[in-house]
Amino acid sequence: MADTRFLCGSTLSFLVLLLAYWYRQQAGEPSLQERMDTVLSSLLRAEGKVDVDGVLPPRVAIGFGGCLDIIVDGVALLSEAGIEFSSTPIHHNFIETEKQLAESFAYFFPPGAASERYVSNETLFRMLVSASRKLPEMRWSLGGNAPVMANRLAREGCDVLLGGRLSTEQMNVLSEHITVAGKPVDDADIHLILEYPTGAKWGDYTAGRANRYIVHSDNHNPMIDSLEDFASKLHNFKPALLIVGGLQMMDSFPFQAGQREARLKTLQNLMMTISRSTGTHFEMASFVEENLMKDLLHYIIPYSDSLGMNEQELPNLLSLFKGGNITVLSDPYPRVASILDQMRELYHLINSQELKKGQRRLTRLHIHTLAFQAIIVTKGSMWKNTMSATAKASLTANRHVCGSMQIDTSKAKLIMDDSFSVSRELGSQRIPFKESSPVSCWEESDYKICIAPVLVCTEVFQTAGGGDNISAAGLVLQI
Repeated sequence: MADTRFLCGSTLSFLVLLLAYWYRQQAGEPSLQERMDTVLSSLLRAEGKVDVDGVLPPRVAIGFGGCLDIIVDGVALLSEAGIEFSSTPIHHNFIETEKQLAESFAYFFPPGAASERYVSNETLFRMLVSASRKLPEMRWSLGGNAPVMANRLAREGCDVLLGGRLSTEQMNVLSEHITVAGKPVDDADIHLILEYPTGAKWGDYTAGRANRYIVHSDNHNPMIDSLEDFASKLHNFKPALLIVGGLQMMDSFPFQAGQREARLKTLQNLMMTISRSTGTHFEMASFVEENLMKDLLHYIIPYSDSLGMNEQELPNLLSLFKGGNITVLSDPYPRVASILDQMRELYHLINSQELKKGQRRLTRLHIHTLAFQAIIVTKGSMWKNTMSATAKASLTANRHVCGSMQIDTSKAKLIMDDSFSVSRELGSQRIPFKESSPVSCWEESDYKICIAPVLVCTEVFQTAGGGDNISAAGLVLQI
């Protein structure tokens, strides 16, 4: 009898849903595909309101480092290298053994969280590189925060000064609008990008979302050894914007005592002496070494007008700023209200600090998540066109991950809610999602907030470099 009632109830629920769908079609409501197409055309229209092409292209200086990325299927590489499945997920700050690699991959793979780890065992790293070359779908790509952002900036119409030590191979794939400051190297640092799609299987684990696990064993990048050459050309270049990135290469690297602090101090001096008319942006990354994060809070962040990061890096920085610990894993699908509350808190905490000589107020904060882009900009600051920049960042997310400038809505989905609260506080305003006007902007306190949905790519070409491309594209329209 209970089974009969359950069957009848299920049948009735199905008929109600079918009737509702039929009614919407009869009432002329748009299909899901039509909604997606409307969102795309609206985002393109918002992006197109600002034209970068002008008499004088924007000038952007960016450092540091660079590498050659070997991009492979992560599960296939582990299998080829003989790395056995680990049922024990453990976080490691750096990788020394095959067992630690398996445990670390097991930690980040199920939630689909981006991660980057230094491999201190050069023999292990060379073995992984050798195994990657046996995979039929292995491919090479220009890597490193600075070169990837530089290429995006040049593609969007900027003249770029790039601080990095690159090989001939890397130089050949740079835009002609990029000038490199840094002595060339014979052998570039290599990063292994272990990509995986949503639903990928590894042993008993299933990936919750598409992402990548990166391992490296760099020699040049941790020393930011192009810094002096970059500084010598920076002032004559007269950039509108200075971008600092790639400092995660210092994470867990075996520096001599005081060596890392000395390099960061030299970079701090450069940021202190640059003209106030030049904006400064620091691009965050996956940091796990607490002492390095504290160094960044001392040497770099107070001299930055703008910060860029993802949904994992935001709570990490916020926790440390409040005196807490590193947060290695965070919600991979955060709600808009949660991100906005964290952004507000970080913005106010940083700007509540008393300014010392050469330090700057934080006037821009860009958070890129899988589902949406969020930008806070101080009213009256140097940053322009926030609505269009947020739309461009959103579109760039799809273009990069799908590997095509042309966005195909049949290969995309929206995972942002139909409406969102502006805060987790009880009674907070809800903002409805409108396909014809998908970028929501409003003012609070002394800043403006813009939120744009992402047309999430469902046929992933590459996730690595996504944040760099997204941040660079957003900055282009704001300088």
